[in-house]
Amino acid sequence: MDQQEMKKIAAQAALKFVTPNTIVGVGSGSTVNCFIDALASIKEQIKGAVAASKASEDRLRAIGIEVFNANEVAELDVYIDGADEITPQGAMIKGGGAALTREKIVSSLAKKFVCIVDSSKQVDVLGSTFPLPVEVIPMARSYVARQLVALGGSPEYREGVVTDNGNVILDVYNFKIMEPLKMEHTINNIAGVVTNGIFAQRFANVTIVGTPNGALILE
Repeated sequence: MDQQEMKKIAAQAALKFVTPNTIVGVGSGSTVNCFIDALASIKEQIKGAVAASKASEDRLRAIGIEVFNANEVAELDVYIDGADEITPQGAMIKGGGAALTREKIVSSLAKKFVCIVDSSKQVDVLGSTFPLPVEVIPMARSYVARQLVALGGSPEYREGVVTDNGNVILDVYNFKIMEPLKMEHTINNIAGVVTNGIFAQRFANVTIVGTPNGALILE
């Protein structure tokens, strides 16, 4: 079974966490695209969605789901999103698709965060296989890069990428993150950083792993 099929298995299993007559928080990325496709089968049962990227907004509208602005909702029952890496404790690295800031905003509105992944995304230590994305105000790019080097990382400017918020991305390589919550706060305190891709303060409450033997639900 290929990776795409495992993503579809995890996405389909996430439908059980969607409460009828609510607005659903929807993330972004390839696994979330599978979830949006699955959501089409129950779109008449929900009020709509709040999306974490313009790409997800477009995909939701294309299948006839009403999209709400995050400012229009006080809270969400559930937020469904993928991850680039996730630990057994539910801490994640996200931001491969450069939507990390909006993902943090929408996930913070939710009572429950359900993360959908294939098994390749499971790690014991964050930074093991994927660089850490950091969204940065453009004029602060060089300064922030120097601070990330001082923290032990090797930042690289993601050429040609502008976030939905008009900012740039630094991808930090060679960065084993032993204390995710502490590092999340440390990087966010660097002047010029909008946010970073460590999701430890808002960790996943449920992880759904797509496997060749079906969906593995970890709560």
